[in-house]
Amino acid sequence: MNKAELAQLLADRVGITKVQAEKVLEAFTEITTEEMKAGGEVVLTGFGTFSARPRKGREGINPRNPQEKIEIPTVVVAKFKAGKNLKDALKGRNSSTKKTETEVATASEKVAS
Repeated sequence: MNKAELAQLLADRVGITKVQAEKVLEAFTEITTEEMKAGGEVVLTGFGTFSARPRKGREGINPRNPQEKIEIPTVVVAKFKAGKNLKDALKGRNSSTKKTETEVATASEKVAS
């Protein structure tokens, strides 16, 4: 799915125009980028967290000349950590249908007997 397709789906679902949805997406990406550049993070509870983290510099090997060592500098990289609801959805679970500890214990007792 590309940005235009996402904007169209947002517009259809929320009941706004595609142009308005594109403006919302553009604003979201700008705000998220600015916050990450400033060292902060953007948390969408249940969905995930966008953040920027430094990746340490290290010594590497030049792919054009494997005998030559090169120094790879420290860089700041974007990171996304998936939230619980997103993880559960991707695993095929629905958080509202999880069994309680009592249900699990009762099921275990039935199997044991």
